[in-house]
Amino acid sequence: MPAQAHVRLERVSKQYGSVVALDDVDLDIAKGELLSVIGPSGCGKTTLLRMLAGFVDPSAGRIVIDGQQVTGVPPERRSIGMVFQSYALFPHLTVGQNVGFGLVERGVPRARVRERVAELLALIRLPDVYDRFPAQLSGGQQQRVALARAVACEPRVLLMDEPLGALDLKLREAMQIEIRRIQKALGTTTLYVTHDQSEAMRISDRIAVMNGGRIEQCGCAADLYAAPRTRFVAEFIGKMNFVPGTVVQRSGDAVSVKTDVGLVHARSDATLAVGDAVVLGVRPEDVLIDPAERSDGTRVSAQVEENAYLGTFNEIRVRVNGNLTLQIEQRGRDAQVATGSVVHVGWDAHRCRVFHA
Repeated sequence: MPAQAHVRLERVSKQYGSVVALDDVDLDIAKGELLSVIGPSGCGKTTLLRMLAGFVDPSAGRIVIDGQQVTGVPPERRSIGMVFQSYALFPHLTVGQNVGFGLVERGVPRARVRERVAELLALIRLPDVYDRFPAQLSGGQQQRVALARAVACEPRVLLMDEPLGALDLKLREAMQIEIRRIQKALGTTTLYVTHDQSEAMRISDRIAVMNGGRIEQCGCAADLYAAPRTRFVAEFIGKMNFVPGTVVQRSGDAVSVKTDVGLVHARSDATLAVGDAVVLGVRPEDVLIDPAERSDGTRVSAQVEENAYLGTFNEIRVRVNGNLTLQIEQRGRDAQVATGSVVHVGWDAHRCRVFHA
């Protein structure tokens, strides 16, 4: 967690009758940080965002923003900016009037409103659209205007709820870069909710992975990908091959697991004992074809079922011992193993994660 939190959720829970939407959540966000919350539908990420905004009150716990306890404080007194998937721009107002709307409502002098709107339109790279109406803009332009409107009054915290969900893939990727650039330029503490893990990995300082109303793991993208703490995080962030097995030997962080494909060696910091049922996880890019024999590695015979060239890598599927399919991502044009051929596949022990079954 950040050393000095700008936003803090302390043991926050939310129940709707017998349904638990948030379950004892602790979360700190540093000043100026962009933290993304990801997870499947119904995991609690939108409830968490709405609770920070003040639209939903927690059943237990408290929320602190900039040292001030805001639990029970109405939304209009929290100094929160919000950006929605639907843009929510006023169609009858010009772009300039939309961006400056909050400033006008607060009684800011007209000259200063005009100046602030011009600053923000320059920041979002749309300096010439002041007098246009939202319908005259593209989806990406409208979303940038919605972002400018949300930060016009310099909120303490910016909340973004699936802001790019309505855009096509190419535009969404371009907007991810723009949102990150604008957020860094403003330095606004931001909570960003998305279901898209690649989007979260591209724009975030840290990512919180939610499941069943709880935060399973929170960290930078590299840590979540390379060192997932649970099987759920391993599955949700990137791709992972899973091999069920039983621990037969443990020495320090070295673990030997009996599986249907033979004895597999791995490394684990988890509390494991001989006899425990576990699941081994290895990333597709860490599975090698025809690896060298090594004492700390796994090497088994497999039959190639599919080899698809996808530009930057070959996606290869192999079947081991007739009952386990592994996915391999092999870079380079030399990954041309023939479908139906028999190969050896394997991975180094330090590339294999171990999770409780």
